[in-house]
Amino acid sequence: MEIRAPQNPEIEELERLGDEIALLSAHIEVATARVLDLIRDFDVRGGWANGFKSCAEWLAWRVGMDLGAARQRVRVARALPNLPRLAAALARGELSYAKVRALTRVATPETEERLLAFAKAGTAAHVERLVRGWRRVDRNAENQETALRHRNRSLHVYQDEDGTLVIRGRLTPEVGAVLRQALAAACDRMYANARVNDPDGDPPSLGQQQADALGMIAEAALHHDLDPGAPGERYQVVVHVDAPALADPDQPGQSVLEDGDHVSAETSRRLACDARRVLMRHDPDGRVAEIGARTRTIPPALRRALEHRDRGCRFPGCGSRFTQGHHIRHWAQGGPTTLSNLALLCRRHHRSVHEEGFQVERLPDGELQFRRPNGWLIPDVPPTPNAPAHAEDILRAQNAGAQLDADTLRSSWSGERFSVDYAISVMHPRAIVPSRPAV
Repeated sequence: MEIRAPQNPEIEELERLGDEIALLSAHIEVATARVLDLIRDFDVRGGWANGFKSCAEWLAWRVGMDLGAARQRVRVARALPNLPRLAAALARGELSYAKVRALTRVATPETEERLLAFAKAGTAAHVERLVRGWRRVDRNAENQETALRHRNRSLHVYQDEDGTLVIRGRLTPEVGAVLRQALAAACDRMYANARVNDPDGDPPSLGQQQADALGMIAEAALHHDLDPGAPGERYQVVVHVDAPALADPDQPGQSVLEDGDHVSAETSRRLACDARRVLMRHDPDGRVAEIGARTRTIPPALRRALEHRDRGCRFPGCGSRFTQGHHIRHWAQGGPTTLSNLALLCRRHHRSVHEEGFQVERLPDGELQFRRPNGWLIPDVPPTPNAPAHAEDILRAQNAGAQLDADTLRSSWSGERFSVDYAISVMHPRAIVPSRPAV
């Protein structure tokens, strides 16, 4: 005898809602795959380099995403071209972005297929546990190389013939990790939402960004620990610049470091914005005739007020706490050293304004306005794009080629116990014992 359970309209409605959630989620994953493709193309072509330090910083600024989440998006977008199976599964809506994000931390072209099979069978929590265990195995193998790496550590610093400083070295992993984190943090501070073109119009390369970041790290170390003092004193390098050149970079006059190396007049203007200055008068033969007292460009009390008001770099979207005082109208041109004529800028953006054509002005209402070298305004917050009224219908139409239903994202896990150790023992390359041919 056939027994039928009584129908419950409420339960059926909830099942329908659950299927709709699952189906729309699959559409979102397909759209996410497309977004990652666009991010990768945008990143490779340097589209973020229009006032920003990195693609992640631009993404966080442009779409209102948390910076950590934006970095993950960019990392995954960069990893997927080498993992075509994972990329295809995401594009078909078969894997969630959460699973793909985790797998790209450990997957290689050799292990991608088996990791993909596992991800389809397990939940996102299973994938995260597997990835943590996978990385632990990798770390154990790396520990065997620690002694050799420690013996091979070295660092050499020397000056090249053109006056630039050359640095070559080999660091242990833990010291290298600290350095990389420091460079990444400094790059984040210096290039946050601030694209600065080089003179040839190309965005700064990664090497150029890290070179700038290393200078910032050295300044921070001297100022905050090794050589504490007022921020205006962190430039211990002496620069000699003629008054006419300081007031107008187009005027003739010297602008040299203490050892005779030439720097541009605009660089001297940037350094003079926030430093100690000493006025020196020379006789017709070039000998020093009079030396004035050393004074601070920005007095300590005024600096405290400036830091309290600005709370970090004022360049749109930056906010770095490692800052320098900038005279909107330079003091050498008669600009006053007052709060209304001062603004805090990080080292990178201070250079942007002085040497690279970016402009800043204070509006009548007291707000600052920044412009790119071509005169385009840089808004503090980008305008929110106007989403179409039927965005969901458009999304479904764009994904018409994908075979999606309520079960597309469902894993095949049926509740059995999951053992991370066993999964790694049969999947990780270091744990798999090659089979021997029969004799």
